[in-house]
Amino acid sequence: MNIYVSNLAFQVKDQDLKTLFAPFGEVASANVIMDRATGQSRGFAFVDMTDSAGEEAIKALDGAELEGRSLSVSLARPKTTKPREGLFPDGNRDRY
Repeated sequence: MNIYVSNLAFQVKDQDLKTLFAPFGEVASANVIMDRATGQSRGFAFVDMTDSAGEEAIKALDGAELEGRSLSVSLARPKTTKPREGLFPDGNRDRY
Protein backbone atom coordinates (compact mmCIF):
# COMPACT_ATOMS: atom_id res chain seq x y z
CA MET A 1 0.00 0.00 0.00
CA ASN A 2 1.39 3.37 -1.00
CA ILE A 3 0.73 6.09 1.60
CA TYR A 4 0.92 9.85 1.00
CA VAL A 5 2.24 11.96 3.89
CA SER A 6 2.06 15.75 3.66
CA ASN A 7 2.68 18.85 5.78
CA LEU A 8 6.15 17.59 6.69
CA ALA A 9 8.71 19.87 8.30
CA PHE A 10 11.63 20.48 5.94
CA GLN A 11 14.11 18.71 8.28
CA VAL A 12 12.20 15.36 8.25
CA LYS A 13 14.23 12.61 6.56
CA ASP A 14 13.38 9.16 5.17
CA GLN A 15 14.61 7.44 8.33
CA ASP A 16 12.37 9.63 10.52
CA LEU A 17 9.32 8.37 8.61
CA LYS A 18 10.47 4.75 8.79
CA THR A 19 10.77 5.13 12.57
CA LEU A 20 7.34 6.80 12.82
CA PHE A 21 5.56 4.12 10.75
CA ALA A 22 7.47 1.06 12.08
CA PRO A 23 5.18 0.37 15.09
CA PHE A 24 2.36 -0.42 12.64
CA GLY A 25 4.25 -2.98 10.55
CA GLU A 26 7.09 -3.45 8.13
CA VAL A 27 7.99 -0.32 6.17
CA ALA A 28 9.17 -1.34 2.69
CA SER A 29 10.24 2.21 1.84
CA ALA A 30 9.88 5.82 2.94
CA ASN A 31 10.82 8.59 0.51
CA VAL A 32 10.72 12.29 1.31
CA ILE A 33 10.35 14.11 -2.00
CA MET A 34 13.15 16.61 -2.58
CA ASP A 35 13.29 19.64 -4.87
CA ARG A 36 15.76 18.91 -7.68
CA ALA A 37 17.02 22.48 -7.90
CA THR A 38 17.50 23.26 -4.20
CA GLY A 39 17.86 19.81 -2.63
CA GLN A 40 15.35 20.88 0.05
CA SER A 41 12.33 18.81 1.06
CA ARG A 42 9.10 19.66 -0.76
CA GLY A 43 7.11 18.87 2.41
CA PHE A 44 5.60 15.55 1.38
CA ALA A 45 6.59 11.90 1.15
CA PHE A 46 5.46 8.42 0.20
CA VAL A 47 5.62 5.42 2.53
CA ASP A 48 5.12 1.85 1.28
CA MET A 49 3.72 -0.78 3.67
CA THR A 50 1.56 -3.90 3.54
CA ASP A 51 -2.17 -3.20 3.17
CA SER A 52 -3.27 -4.07 6.71
CA ALA A 53 -0.37 -2.24 8.35
CA GLY A 54 -0.87 0.76 6.07
CA GLU A 55 -4.56 1.09 6.91
CA GLU A 56 -3.77 1.02 10.62
CA ALA A 57 -0.96 3.58 10.19
CA ILE A 58 -3.21 5.95 8.23
CA LYS A 59 -5.89 5.84 10.94
CA ALA A 60 -3.38 6.36 13.75
CA LEU A 61 -1.08 8.95 12.18
CA ASP A 62 -3.45 11.24 10.26
CA GLY A 63 -3.34 14.44 12.33
CA ALA A 64 -0.40 13.26 14.45
CA GLU A 65 2.34 15.78 15.20
CA LEU A 66 5.92 15.41 13.93
CA GLU A 67 8.55 18.12 14.36
CA GLY A 68 5.84 20.58 15.42
CA ARG A 69 3.60 20.03 12.39
CA SER A 70 0.29 18.18 12.11
CA LEU A 71 0.66 15.44 9.48
CA SER A 72 -1.86 14.64 6.79
CA VAL A 73 -1.68 10.90 6.07
CA SER A 74 -3.79 9.20 3.40
CA LEU A 75 -3.83 6.56 0.72
CA ALA A 76 -1.74 7.75 -2.24
CA ARG A 77 -3.67 8.26 -5.46
CA PRO A 78 -2.23 7.23 -8.82
CA LYS A 79 -0.61 10.07 -10.73
CA THR A 80 -2.78 11.38 -13.53
CA THR A 81 -1.52 13.06 -16.64
CA LYS A 82 -3.29 15.96 -18.25
CA PRO A 83 -2.49 17.53 -21.60
CA ARG A 84 -0.51 20.74 -21.57
CA GLU A 85 -2.45 23.73 -22.82
CA GLY A 86 -1.33 25.69 -25.85
CA LEU A 87 0.63 22.88 -27.46
CA PHE A 88 -0.02 20.81 -30.52
CA PRO A 89 -0.91 17.18 -29.75
CA ASP A 90 2.70 16.10 -30.25
CA GLY A 91 3.91 18.82 -27.84
CA ASN A 92 5.68 20.89 -30.47
CA ARG A 93 5.09 24.65 -30.12
CA ASP A 94 7.10 25.66 -33.20
CA ARG A 95 5.51 23.47 -35.82
CA TYR A 96 4.28 26.30 -38.06
